[in-house]
Amino acid sequence: MSGQMIEVEIDSPALAGNPLGDPARRPLLVWRPPGHDGGPLPAIYFLHGFTGTARGWTSAGPFQPTVPDRLGALVESGAVPPFLAVFPDGFTGLGGTQWINSPAVGRYQDYVADDVVSFVEARFGAVPRREARAIVGKSSGGYGALRMGRDRPEVFAHVACHSGDAAFEYCYLGELPVAAGALLAAESPAAWLAELKRRARATKMAGGDHPVLNVLAMAAHYSPDPDEPLGLALPFERETGRLRPEVWARWLAEDPVRYVPQAIERYRRLATVFVDCGTRDEYHLRWGARMVVESLRAGGVEVLHEEFEDGHQGTSYRYEASVRAIARKFQEGRALATP
Repeated sequence: MSGQMIEVEIDSPALAGNPLGDPARRPLLVWRPPGHDGGPLPAIYFLHGFTGTARGWTSAGPFQPTVPDRLGALVESGAVPPFLAVFPDGFTGLGGTQWINSPAVGRYQDYVADDVVSFVEARFGAVPRREARAIVGKSSGGYGALRMGRDRPEVFAHVACHSGDAAFEYCYLGELPVAAGALLAAESPAAWLAELKRRARATKMAGGDHPVLNVLAMAAHYSPDPDEPLGLALPFERETGRLRPEVWARWLAEDPVRYVPQAIERYRRLATVFVDCGTRDEYHLRWGARMVVESLRAGGVEVLHEEFEDGHQGTSYRYEASVRAIARKFQEGRALATP
């Protein structure tokens, strides 16, 4: 690996006592660039996708470099100036997080924006300025990055959303009948989840498990309800599969296609907004990305928008594009200036 990867653990006050009982003490990976002399550096925070973990960033496909290796090559070639790369862990008892605060899952936005950022700046000397902080994510992580741009522009000045969840009618509706069928055959959503975990421990998840788990996790983020099983309201009736309009409306309110135009003033505060997707994305996220970009541009936000002839998986090469864009803005924004 080019550069140095350091794994530490962080105790997160934001995750203490979370409703799923997930650990508040989390692994945190921090990558230092090759030749780093210990001086202050800007930092890019990377949010993994659903069912991912912090350690997943160090894995690669056949003949492919890891993400840290790609970052090291960019720095060594002089294509970008040195920076820190930070990889928080967001795995949960529901398979992952959308990196937002949810009463059914936990305060994962606060965990990153408050706990991880302050830890990295105190422990690793990252520059404590919003101009020196970027948030980058893929899939659920891309959704989280876009939400961070809306909710925490005072923390992060740079946002990159790679294949982020958007246009919920396109990316989620097709999974609802699949989930309805699996949950109809189970005693309860909690019983289905317990059986899934038993099977995964014994062998592995089945191919049909992912859409069901995904629907449960998304409901926990978009339609939490302490009076329903698992603390979440399903967007369909279990007996008939019929959409519950009042619940589905709650999901749509959390769709970037809906909330970005309403929060355009916050996105105008950002120095970098990067959005990409594959033209063959299996979850049809290309269209949500295009709708979000259109809204941002209509609101006067400068957006870097790219499309790749690819699908949803095996796309780590795309981070090179967003990191190059962010690094340019680090320099323009004098990210290393004394706070």
